[in-house]
Amino acid sequence: MLTEHDCKIAPSTYYARRKRLQAPSARTVRDAELKPLIQQIFDVNYRVYGDRKFWRELHRQGHVVARCTVERLMRELGVTGAVRGKKTAPRWPT
Repeated sequence: MLTEHDCKIAPSTYYARRKRLQAPSARTVRDAELKPLIQQIFDVNYRVYGDRKFWRELHRQGHVVARCTVERLMRELGVTGAVRGKKTAPRWPT
């Protein structure tokens, strides 16, 4: 059909796209499993956990996951940890 319309697309590109539409990737499936866990941990722990504490808590619960994955999923969910410490004023005059 593509050749009839003079579209120059490699067959491998077509089949790769078709395969992606048929079944979700392993990363998508894993993300769908982890997102509710991250949201639950966030709500249970007073919405103060950051990526390092999330990562450690998931390991304690038996979910082996990379820290960068936890960071990425937190960004997607809009979850941020509490920022503690004194606020500083800028050093340059305004």
